[in-house]
Amino acid sequence: MNKHAAPLLEMKNISVLRGENLALDRLSMRIDLGEHVCILGPNGCGKSTLIRTITRENYPLLREGASMSILGQSLWNVSELRSSLGIVSPDLLAACRSDATGLDVVLSGFFSSTRIFPHHSPQAEHRRRAEAALARLNIAHLAKRPVEEMSSGEAKRTLIARALVHEPKTLLFDEPGSALDIAGQVGLRDTMRELARSGLGILLVTHHISEIIPEIERVVLLQKGRVLADGPKEKILTGKQLSALFGTPVKLIREQGYFHPHA
Repeated sequence: MNKHAAPLLEMKNISVLRGENLALDRLSMRIDLGEHVCILGPNGCGKSTLIRTITRENYPLLREGASMSILGQSLWNVSELRSSLGIVSPDLLAACRSDATGLDVVLSGFFSSTRIFPHHSPQAEHRRRAEAALARLNIAHLAKRPVEEMSSGEAKRTLIARALVHEPKTLLFDEPGSALDIAGQVGLRDTMRELARSGLGILLVTHHISEIIPEIERVVLLQKGRVLADGPKEKILTGKQLSALFGTPVKLIREQGYFHPHA
């Protein structure tokens, strides 16, 4: 990690309204480039709003003392920003449920779409990079397979390949295990671990404790739009902290670097 580089994300006293509700409440957070971080919280804690604020789908209230920058910039072209981050989300997966092939989906990352449309003109370099991304995830065989014929795990890895074509600084995983069976979840975690070990920054946003891969060193607990706790994983993932976060008694077991809740 380059301590002299601009941080991936720096938010100071950020507040965001969703309708009439304050979804983020004077939130401050810094994530350095190359960090492996999990933002953990229950449904309704502000995770989705945080992601949409990072990707410029939501905008914070203009208030004195509030500021936000990504990779050192406060102003971004949205398509360039999303390419720099590399986003893998359930919304994208839902949008890809069509006859688009794996290669189409990966190529669509160059056009900020979810498939290749007639007005798109992929270049030879685009195809080379898309095929390389598929090969990197060992799913080159999915290039010609329609997404609607893929398993949920295959479709998720195709989305990760789509996120990789721009060689982003960080991959942002939004609830990555949703809709996956056990085999798909195991495969996804293995893929995330390989990417983390390759040097990519990982920002995981989830409410599932068991999705936190061993390579993630830091956990931020988000509750009611504010940071409840932030620090090294071993100090944050405790029964006491998680019981306070989720509002119910939580006990944990640790196995092979993973934390699992149990009764």
